[in-house]
Amino acid sequence: MLGNFTYCNPTRLHFGENALDQLGAELAGYGKKVLLTYGGGSIKRSGLYDEITAILKEAGKDVLELPGVMPNPTVEKLYEGCKIARDNDIDLILAVGGGSVCDYAKAVSVSAWCEEDPWDKYYLRMEDVDNRIIPVGCVLTMVGTGSEMNGGSVITNHEQKRKIGHVFGSNVMPKFTILNPVYTFTVPMKQMVAGIYDAFNHICEQYFSGEDENTTDCIAEGLMRSLIESSRVAIRDPENYEARSNIMWAATWALNTLLAMGKSTDWEVHMIGQSIGAYTDATHGMTLSAVSMAYYRFIMPYGLAKFRRFAVNVWGISPDGKSDAELAEAGLAAMERWMNELGVSMNIRELGVTEDMLDGIADGTFLMNGGYKPLTRDDVITILKASM
Repeated sequence: MLGNFTYCNPTRLHFGENALDQLGAELAGYGKKVLLTYGGGSIKRSGLYDEITAILKEAGKDVLELPGVMPNPTVEKLYEGCKIARDNDIDLILAVGGGSVCDYAKAVSVSAWCEEDPWDKYYLRMEDVDNRIIPVGCVLTMVGTGSEMNGGSVITNHEQKRKIGHVFGSNVMPKFTILNPVYTFTVPMKQMVAGIYDAFNHICEQYFSGEDENTTDCIAEGLMRSLIESSRVAIRDPENYEARSNIMWAATWALNTLLAMGKSTDWEVHMIGQSIGAYTDATHGMTLSAVSMAYYRFIMPYGLAKFRRFAVNVWGISPDGKSDAELAEAGLAAMERWMNELGVSMNIRELGVTEDMLDGIADGTFLMNGGYKPLTRDDVITILKASM
């Protein structure tokens, strides 16, 4: 393990089929005014909305609703939420939905009392929060982003063709999260597999970096193996509780800051994927899958030892008779086959990317320094072309 670090994650998790029973006790710790935010109405069709509103009523809360949070929350939607939260002096934001709703709730929580334009302050200038923060609680219905136990929040500005994530500190992390795997059963197959790959890539972004032998990478390998095995079961049987519970738990731990401890991290796939999302509004997990193979093959020669280890420890490939490069490529080939099993997007053209977008996507891609090969803008163009 390298360097010095402090680890703190203040989010309290309630996991299991009866997890919602804990919501009433959590609500008791906050004031009367609750902003209930959610997406397109699936929680009403499933009956979850009725359950939650009944608990809120029993807790004596005054509830305002903010529906219609889109899969890639926009800056306009952020401004809408800020006005509601500030005008009504909201005490708690309760996000019910997938990662986008959780992301959105955190964005509103830091922005409602911000005296400047929050897009400029938090997403362009990447400044810390120095104003009042509204507490957030989450009830998760779709897995993948890990937003339920981290400080991350991604917002899209279509006018500027930018999709930017800001990872805030522990003071912005949800105070509590309800995790019931049953809530994920009704998620469409496309969204399920996109979430699985999103979680897997979160692990990859933190795994494919660093040179030392460390405990964190061993944890990452176990999480990857669990996701691979459980995903295969869930594809065949989407209501298999064991598989869906393992996926939900692995996705949470994939991005709750644990895997970043004691090592460098990469995040370039996410930077490219988010820039693609700004142009296409494509599902986040699919933007990651569509560029992953081109990216990892591009950087593989610079991190050969880790890619070799990935082949052996994650995919169980025998090293006998193989050079390091052959073994590393065999690991990526195994990953590619699994991605095809999932049915995720394997090229950016099917997401709506055209050749005339490539320069703009490259310009909107943040260049990170934690991976095996820090990219140039020309490298991004090369990877995008290989992903077409």
